[in-house]
Formats: sequence, C-alpha cells, structure tokens
Amino acid sequence: MLNVERPSKEEAMAAVRTLLAWAGDDPTREGLIDTPKRVVEAYDEWFSGYQADPAKELSRTFEDVQGYDDMVMLRHIDVESHCEHHMASFLGKAYVAYMPTAKVVGISKIARVVEIFSKRLQTQETLTKQIADAIEQSLAPLGVAVLIDAEHQCMTTRGVHHKNVTTVTTRFTGVFKSDLALQDRFMRFCQP
Repeated sequence: MLNVERPSKEEAMAAVRTLLAWAGDDPTREGLIDTPKRVVEAYDEWFSGYQADPAKELSRTFEDVQGYDDMVMLRHIDVESHCEHHMASFLGKAYVAYMPTAKVVGISKIARVVEIFSKRLQTQETLTKQIADAIEQSLAPLGVAVLIDAEHQCMTTRGVHHKNVTTVTTRFTGVFKSDLALQDRFMRFCQP
C-alpha cells in the first residue's frame, strides 16, 4: 500500500466546497452547508479499505478439517467499489473459492477480504487479482478461483450511458487453472 500523507478533514471539506463551486452551485446555500462534512464522512466509509490489512484477516486459520478435501466457496458477496478513473461506483457480486490444503479460514474472513479490497480506488481487474493473491499468500491452498460481475456507474450514468451492462473478471490459480473440470464446476456454481 502506498504511504501517502493524508490531508486533514478540514482540507478535504475545503476541496468539496471547491468542487461544489466548480459545478456551478453556491457552497454556502442552506442545502449545501453540511455537504462537505457528509461527503468526507462518506469517503471515510467508502475508502476504509486503505486502513485494513487483508493478511491480518486471513491469519487465524483452523487445521481440524477432518479430512475435508474439496472446494470451499462463497457466492454472492457484495462488491461496492469505486473506479480509480472516474471515482464512480461499481457494484456487483463476487464469487470466491479455494481448495484447502492443511488449513481453512473462517468463511466471514473471505467476505471481509473482498470488502477490504473493494473499499479502495480500483479497477475491477486489479480487485479480482488482489483477492486471489491475498488468499493464495495467506492460506497456501491448492488453488483459488475468483469471479466478479459488476455494473460500472462510470459507463451507465455518464459517457456511453449503457444500462444493464456488466463486466465479468476472473482469476484462477493452481488447480483451478490446471483442472478445467474443476474450473467448470466453479463457473456452474456462480450461476444464479
């Protein structure tokens, strides 16, 4: 993660007031007086992933799996992220699976890793890879599979204005990359 000096809350609110004026409105009018504070608070939530460590989330594992040797998969994990090109949101679902070796992680931790990386300025391609890489590095599984299906507001609300178009990205490592039957099984489990 980059080590960037964060401006103060007051500096961030001043920047919002500047953008409001640039858009053509009066930042001192009644309806906009508290907007800078609300925007800064929203940004604090939307980009909270910069203050979180996915490796820490994946550090507590369990070795007593009693011989379980098949896929562990989470489906329909909410993705709420922001495109780094326009700072517009992209919203969708993530599907994440791994083939455990000697240890597993609590399933909520996988969803938390998706959330941490989603709460940063991103491209969907990078987000997909970051999730897979974090699981791979922390758990050393036989393989990881990630699929994200998301609608990008930078395309639906501006520019080309194409509604209902989603972007699908995938990342396969280990056995999910080499075993096409396993990969196909994962893809079928991603279907509604």
